[in-house]
Amino acid sequence: METSRLLLLLLTLKMRLSLQDGIWTPSSPRHVHMDSVNMRHVLGWLPLQDNCSTTVLYSVQFQGEFELMVLNGSWVNAHDCQLTPETSCDLTSDLGSDSDYNLRVRAHCGSQTSAWAKASSPFNRRDTFVTAPLLEVTSERGGLQVSISKPPGNAVVTVTSWKRGDKLQKVIPLEPEQTLLHIAALQVGGEYCVRAQVSTFFGCIPDSGLWKTVTTVVVTAAVMATLLAVLFWSISRCRPGDCQTFFQKEALPPSLLNWDVSIMTSPEGAEPLEAVSVMLVVLSTKDSQIVYYHCTTAEQTVVVQVDRVLARAPPLDRVLARAPPLDRVLARAPPVANKPCEM
Repeated sequence: METSRLLLLLLTLKMRLSLQDGIWTPSSPRHVHMDSVNMRHVLGWLPLQDNCSTTVLYSVQFQGEFELMVLNGSWVNAHDCQLTPETSCDLTSDLGSDSDYNLRVRAHCGSQTSAWAKASSPFNRRDTFVTAPLLEVTSERGGLQVSISKPPGNAVVTVTSWKRGDKLQKVIPLEPEQTLLHIAALQVGGEYCVRAQVSTFFGCIPDSGLWKTVTTVVVTAAVMATLLAVLFWSISRCRPGDCQTFFQKEALPPSLLNWDVSIMTSPEGAEPLEAVSVMLVVLSTKDSQIVYYHCTTAEQTVVVQVDRVLARAPPLDRVLARAPPLDRVLARAPPVANKPCEM
């Protein structure tokens, strides 16, 4: 009797499962938490306890201040944690700013998907747990050689050194990626102490400005489109009489219309021209050659001697080339009838 009841119970349970097969969903992951040590951020959760005929897979999403304030509360898929069978997800490369992040995870059982399970509180990478650095100190050449392990992420290492019994301390901040430090000018025979401390860097991280550029371009395009639409609408609706009031042609003032322009001319007439006949005369004798300019006008005749050349002189063309210009010769010539011969 008990066996038949047990079989009936199993059959009823099987029928219920088969009826609910299309609407059954897995439960959400539990105990979603963040483990962050030395700027390495790993999101973890407990494995799903529901019976699933296939391997349970998980997907992770995060939401920063940019997604929350600018992108209307959208979520971003963690690239390396989509449909993963692991119960942890490394989000170090995804959480790249000093802002608060919301984190959530859900489970996949075959074609069924659970609801999202969020972490109990937002996470900020400044809350990471920083461990003490590995420190090695050696003495060499009147100083100390300090070797420090590489700091995690954007953490800053500060080295402090002092002489035992002395209140004066020397604080040396290291440069990023610096792992070796030399402390010089120490007192011989003195006992010195060295301490290294790692802290996260609280600084401002500049925005990429990409969303501001996109917003500016969109707003500018919208304003220009509105102005053009208003301009075309105004032109199409403008009546001819109204448009002429804006584009009318201004008349010239009377002072410019009645302005008489006169051209000044010289009262003196043109200077009369006088024809001048100039002839070069060369007289050759036995011993020499005489060169004249013979200038003849309507009223006078002027004869000017240019040069007297000996018989042994160079040829005539060279003599003529050496002769002064005609205007200079006539300027030195004595006038005839008190009127010079002008060219």
